[in-house]
Amino acid sequence: MDNTQAIAPPSYSRRQLLNFLAGTTVAVTASAGAYAMGKFFVPPAEKGGAGGGIIAKDVLGNPIPASQILAEAPGTRALVAGLAGDPTYLIVKEDGSLDSIGIVDSCTHLGCTFPWNGNDQEFQCPCHGSRYHPDGSVARGPAPLPLKIVQVAVVDDQIFISPWTDLDPRTGEKPWWV
Repeated sequence: MDNTQAIAPPSYSRRQLLNFLAGTTVAVTASAGAYAMGKFFVPPAEKGGAGGGIIAKDVLGNPIPASQILAEAPGTRALVAGLAGDPTYLIVKEDGSLDSIGIVDSCTHLGCTFPWNGNDQEFQCPCHGSRYHPDGSVARGPAPLPLKIVQVAVVDDQIFISPWTDLDPRTGEKPWWV
């Protein structure tokens, strides 16, 4: 006795077939749109280094080689785009190396950007007159807090900037921005 039965192909009606095709088309289109939106809102991962830092960039978004900044005179404060695009001062030390601490160019009073005044050897905020010592600590208010600092590392002629996670070397306390 042979109990094998042939498997019959599913019998779809025309309406079921068209509903299936329409549903598949909508699902594929929605998936493609969701993928495109996800790629738009999620920034591309940068090649990490030096503790997961990002590469210092110029105003056009091009990476700045360390040799370019180190070619400047000792004491120079070079402005680069750092974490989240914040302008960050990198300091060339007297021995010709790059300081491991960068200073974020954003006044702690109202967030204005400020220049380095080489004559007075301090950062001076033009908005309300706050002044900061070369290490970013407050010299004169109305700024209530020292400037935010970041870690700077040089690896293979690339400058990596990463968030400051240690105690603030100026105050010996946990940084206010962490």
